[in-house]
Amino acid sequence: MWLPKPVYERIPQFYFLVGLLFMANGLYLGFNFVLSFYYIGFGLISCCYGVVIFMMRLQNRQRQLPVQATATTANTSTPVEEASDTSDESVADSSHEPSIQH
Repeated sequence: MWLPKPVYERIPQFYFLVGLLFMANGLYLGFNFVLSFYYIGFGLISCCYGVVIFMMRLQNRQRQLPVQATATTANTSTPVEEASDTSDESVADSSHEPSIQH
């Protein structure tokens, strides 16, 4: 199943938000209500799942970054510049000795 990139990038945040909402709902209901423990448990699982997905994607991107950098530098060749010949006139003109004019 293909998801648009903005949706795909927000999935870990969605799981984390849903987990926070479930935990808040469980705390709101109070510990006298039996399902509040299930709400809190599901909220913790959902938050942990969102963090795990985020960390796995972060590690994968960090692993791919050096590989992509070396692949692009290996494919692109930098032209070697040849040293230009300097003539005697350009050397004489570039001297810093003051010229004496009569």
